[in-house]
Amino acid sequence: MIRLLLADDQALVRGALSALLGLEPDLEVVAEVGSGDEVVAAVLAHHPDVALLDVEMPGLDGIAAAAALRQAAPDTRVLIVTTFGRPGYLRRALQAGASGFVVKDTPAAQLADAVRRVHAGLRVVDPALATDSLVAGDSPLTARETEVLQAARDGSPVAAIAARLFLSEGTVRNHLSAAIGKTGATNRAEAVITAEGNGWL
Repeated sequence: MIRLLLADDQALVRGALSALLGLEPDLEVVAEVGSGDEVVAAVLAHHPDVALLDVEMPGLDGIAAAAALRQAAPDTRVLIVTTFGRPGYLRRALQAGASGFVVKDTPAAQLADAVRRVHAGLRVVDPALATDSLVAGDSPLTARETEVLQAARDGSPVAAIAARLFLSEGTVRNHLSAAIGKTGATNRAEAVITAEGNGWL
């Protein structure tokens, strides 16, 4: 049996995935969690072979949880299963140690096959998303620009962002300006939307 952990903040989606995968004779769901913060502890407690992680969850997102699992439980393979098929997400997930990346509208039989292939040590990537990722390329933002733009998501003023990140207000303005230019936006709200749309944040 291939032991599975499901991590998704939507209980209905978790339940549906669990029911569908549970119909497969060689797959067994041994744990379910609703936030990224619970992933590592659940993996250490239940020892799944494959963890299926959503990207957007409370606490740690699925990509950060994949990176944490690579450190804490490297024998557990990660398959990202997400609604958001964004090229930047794919690239970041693979860099974080995920072995696969599929979207939630993947047919159940294909998802089960993806689980088996990831368990066997293969890499599984949605082909359309792989093409989009190659076309989109890497994020043009530096690590610091990304951090500042993430902090600007909630519309905080420059002073608040500077205090939160322990930077000067001038440095925050410079990074925001660079991020706006690199995303082709006219203001920071547009830059956030563009960066999120490409999966860079």
